[in-house]
Amino acid sequence: MNRPIIALDFKNKTEIENFLAHFPQDEQLYVKVGMEIFYKEGPQIVTWLKSLGHDIFLDLKLHDIPNTVYSAMKNIAGLGVAMTNVHAAGGMEMMKAARKGLEEGSLSANRPRLIAVTQLTSTSETEMQHDQMIQTSLIENVVHYAQITEQSGLDGVVCSALEVKEIRAMTQADFICLTPGIRPLESAVGDQKRVVTPAKAKTIGSTYIVVGRPITQSKTPYQSYLKIKKEWNDE
Repeated sequence: MNRPIIALDFKNKTEIENFLAHFPQDEQLYVKVGMEIFYKEGPQIVTWLKSLGHDIFLDLKLHDIPNTVYSAMKNIAGLGVAMTNVHAAGGMEMMKAARKGLEEGSLSANRPRLIAVTQLTSTSETEMQHDQMIQTSLIENVVHYAQITEQSGLDGVVCSALEVKEIRAMTQADFICLTPGIRPLESAVGDQKRVVTPAKAKTIGSTYIVVGRPITQSKTPYQSYLKIKKEWNDE
C-alpha cells in the first residue's frame, strides 16, 4: 500500500516526538525531513528517525556549484535516506554531479533516489515570470525542467499534481512525480497556490504525495493520516 509522505515541519525533535506519540510504535512511516528541522537538529534527526523504522525523504533542495553539490551528496548518501533532492534550476552539470556524489557515497549498491524541484508549489505563474524573469508559461518551464532532470540521470521531479499529466507525456513511464501541496477538501490551502486532493493526485498519476499540515496540525493526527492514506490508495 502506498504511504503518503508526512512533512515533519516542526521546530525541534521534542515536537516530532510528541507528534509521533499519536501513532502506533510499529507503524512504519515515510517522512519528510526538511530544512527547518535539519538545520536545528542536524543529521542526528535522520539517524534517530531511521532507528524508529521510518523511511526518510531528505528535502534540502540543494542548489550550488556542481563540486559543492557533489561533495554534499556524498555525505547525504551516508545517512541512508530513501530519497533526496536538488533544484533543477541548478542545471544539468549540477544534477549529474549530485547523482555521482550519491553513487560514490552510498553504503550499498542502492543509492537514495534523487529528484529535482521544478517550481515550488507556492509559486504562481505571475510570480515566476516577474521574480525569476522566466517568460514562458509555468507549465512549459516545469516540463522543461523535468526533461533536463531526466536527461541528467535523475529519478524524477518535485512538481504540482496539476503538472503531472504533461510531465508524464514527455518522460519515461518510471519517472517519479512527487507532489506536495496535497490538501483534503476540508483543509485550508495555506500558502500553497497549486494544490489538489489525494484522490485527484491518484487519478492524475502522482508517484508520491507529501502531506504536512492536514496531518501534523490535526487534533487527531493518526486518524487524519489513515483517512488520507485510504483516499490516496483509492480504497
